[in-house]
Amino acid sequence: MAGQPPPGAPVPADGSLPETSAARLGAAPFGVYVHVPFCLTRCGYCDFNTYTAAELGPGVSRDGYAALAVAEIRLAARVLGGRAGPVQTVFFGGGTPTLLPPASLGAMLRAVDGELGLAPDAEVTVEANPETVDEQTLAELRAVGVTRLSLGMQSAVPRVLAVLDRQHEPGRPERCVRWARAAGFRQLSLDLIYGTPGETDADWLASLDAALAAGPDHISAYSLIVEEGTRLAARIRRGELPPPDDDVLADRYTLADERLSAAGLNWYEVSNWAAGPASRCRHNQLYWTGGDWWGVGPGAHSHIAGTRWWNVRHPAAYARRLGDGASPGQAREILTDADRTIERIMLLTRLAAGCPVAELTQAGQAAAWQAAADGLVSSQALAVGLVRLTRQGRLLADAVIRAITD
Repeated sequence: MAGQPPPGAPVPADGSLPETSAARLGAAPFGVYVHVPFCLTRCGYCDFNTYTAAELGPGVSRDGYAALAVAEIRLAARVLGGRAGPVQTVFFGGGTPTLLPPASLGAMLRAVDGELGLAPDAEVTVEANPETVDEQTLAELRAVGVTRLSLGMQSAVPRVLAVLDRQHEPGRPERCVRWARAAGFRQLSLDLIYGTPGETDADWLASLDAALAAGPDHISAYSLIVEEGTRLAARIRRGELPPPDDDVLADRYTLADERLSAAGLNWYEVSNWAAGPASRCRHNQLYWTGGDWWGVGPGAHSHIAGTRWWNVRHPAAYARRLGDGASPGQAREILTDADRTIERIMLLTRLAAGCPVAELTQAGQAAAWQAAADGLVSSQALAVGLVRLTRQGRLLADAVIRAITD
């Protein structure tokens, strides 16, 4: 939920979909994203739509948030009219969802099931800050129906964590993994960030080794992005910290891919590695493969059958809209067939499964063969009709995608 959304067109007060999208309901897998916009403190690198207690202002609190989210879930049920199909995945993201008690997350999940219908094998993910969960919390999360845990580890090195303004103690994520296993979680992911100013190759390897030693079946590794308006950007602008170096970031990615692959975690999306198909994040795969989802919460984005919209960003404005019986949607856009094709190519190309060459124009196909000649795309995969990035291609994924979609 980072950054400011485009202006878009108004969302109807009742949240109704355009006829073109309503007619296609149920044609794609359907998921629900629930944004929990609360954090104890604001990390220096983060520009997500999150709020500390001091930033919330009057009219909204953590205690009342579950009821607000349930009101939007009921709105979704009215708009979709049971035609979107059962909910295959639910993802509680943030912010820090685990600042809410497990009972509140459970209440929202029950509303999803009661109003929209959960598939029997639905994946339910909760993002967690290691400092906000313990053995009891994790057992309660599992008891209310959460099936997958994603822990924000970021680094195992204290001085790297300090630059990121992360507060958990080293070793805490690893203990959380043990507690989660004991609570019955089979799917466990750790998130890492590389390229933090001052981080060394040895620091990054230490973080990778600590993450692997914890025994997750999934690891996400993201290069640090310095977002304008963050404390980290201000510190770099003042010369207090060096900016991330592209060559260093490429080396760190290569180290990650080598280390994780050797440990049996294979890449399935540019920034994600899993022990096997069952360990992959189904919710994110839904995003990447053209599925539909309803985003609940302030600033949450939704996509249903070619219509994309985003909610008002501040929790107080979100609460007012729902209190008035209106959609919290701020604006929307209706994607053309050409828009959807380009997005499909962009997303599928980032996957290990690859993008079908048939999706490309003649010029795009020629660009794909040139990328293969340059070692960025697998020639073998291209010969059987798939654009599949090599490791070097993953380092230059944005450039490859631009070339094949121009």
